[in-house]
Amino acid sequence: MLTILGFAMIATFLVLIMTKKMSPIAALVLIPALFCVAVGQGAQLGDYVIEGVGNLAPTAAMLMFAIVYFGVMIDVGLFDPIVRGILRFCKADPMRIVVGTAVLAAIVSLDGDGSTTFMITVSAMYPLYKRLKMSLVVMTGVAATANGVMNTLPWGGPTARAATALKLDASEIFVPMIPALAMGLLAVFVLAYVLGRRERKRLGMLTLDEALAREPETVTVGVGVGVGGGAGATGGEDRLRKGAAASAGGTGTGTGTGTDTGTGAGADAADGDGDGDDDEEFQGLDPNRSTLRPKLYWFNAGLTAALLTAMIMELMPIPVLFLLGAALALTVNFPHMPDQRARIAAHADNVLNVSGMVFAAAVFTGVLTGTGMVEHMADWVVGAVPEAMGPHMAIVTGVLSLPLTYFMSNDGFYFGVLPVLAEAGAAHGVSPLEIARASLAGQALHMSSPLVPAVYVLVGMAKVEFGDHTRFTVKWAVLTSLVVLAAGILFGIM
Repeated sequence: MLTILGFAMIATFLVLIMTKKMSPIAALVLIPALFCVAVGQGAQLGDYVIEGVGNLAPTAAMLMFAIVYFGVMIDVGLFDPIVRGILRFCKADPMRIVVGTAVLAAIVSLDGDGSTTFMITVSAMYPLYKRLKMSLVVMTGVAATANGVMNTLPWGGPTARAATALKLDASEIFVPMIPALAMGLLAVFVLAYVLGRRERKRLGMLTLDEALAREPETVTVGVGVGVGGGAGATGGEDRLRKGAAASAGGTGTGTGTGTDTGTGAGADAADGDGDGDDDEEFQGLDPNRSTLRPKLYWFNAGLTAALLTAMIMELMPIPVLFLLGAALALTVNFPHMPDQRARIAAHADNVLNVSGMVFAAAVFTGVLTGTGMVEHMADWVVGAVPEAMGPHMAIVTGVLSLPLTYFMSNDGFYFGVLPVLAEAGAAHGVSPLEIARASLAGQALHMSSPLVPAVYVLVGMAKVEFGDHTRFTVKWAVLTSLVVLAAGILFGIM
């Protein structure tokens, strides 16, 4: 019964958010609460929620201070050179923009943190997508899939979990997987090219000079974030020609403290095609904005490099690193208290949205785990594998990793299900290393799971409905995961 109710709860949640009958936060809270009562454990609901909140509290803290830290880095101009390089490559060509999105997401994913990847990628690419009226779900889908493939890095989480669960060396799992993962990343770039060609066909191609013939310099540093609650553009003098306004209502962090608020992207509810319901134009950041700190550029670059290095080396818990980093970045770049309060206020809306989503997800995961639904679902799936498939348990593991890592947390899959699959494989002579490598195949899909907090950073900053993102992304993410699995089989890795 718990198995059926577990699958029913997940299906109900997905249907409601994909059909936009409920918001993700409401669905994450109310649906599990209802099913907890249905299984006769309503009295324990409070305990399950508190346990779930306790488990996800470090993640929420990490996201809160990571958003503040990278928001400040965007404010002070740390990523402006990266954006200039991307814009020079993209040249306002939809195909190049989508490919650039995939490349940027893959590069930034080297830090091993999905939230960081999505903040930087959306910050750089969002203004171009809006200016050219490109589909925002293309941006979120490509970024999430690229990050999913790169999430298999040893310091990204899944590989370390697999190694820990099966008592293996992470390098023995990861290094042989590199050719298969490279094929998966290549598949993402091909997907970006195809989707970009589709966007180019739909919209046509416009050179950057044609797009902003009068004021090209306002694009070369365009890093509007689209996080909601921006601080305002630095005045009307930065308005683009052709009716475009440098308004700020929700797109920019680090846009100064001017009073030209406009409506911005904060009012734009992205619809299915990602174009939104209004005619919002591209907003570039003023190259002379008051938040820039050019004299502190190398300090900020060094601080960010040190932060990412400490994260990779696991010198301290990630939430602590971002807490210290955010405090130091604010103090050095904005030594005056009013300026610090202004920067925190500029990013407060996104912090609240994301942390609220994480704590709502704690209800879902708390009920799913506390009631025993996850355990029963995993046992049912493993038990459903035919005995004849025993010698092929690595392939079975790879196939099962797609739905299981989507509907379960990585912790639940790697510590709860993977050891059972490895034991079943060992009975038929299949090496635990092969099982561990195959378990990584589903990560391209996992990064769009409603149980991954970082995905809410992605869709929130891009102003995309989670249901729209899911409908668009899942099929491409599944295809990418299957490419990784097929390449692993072809290369004899699993």
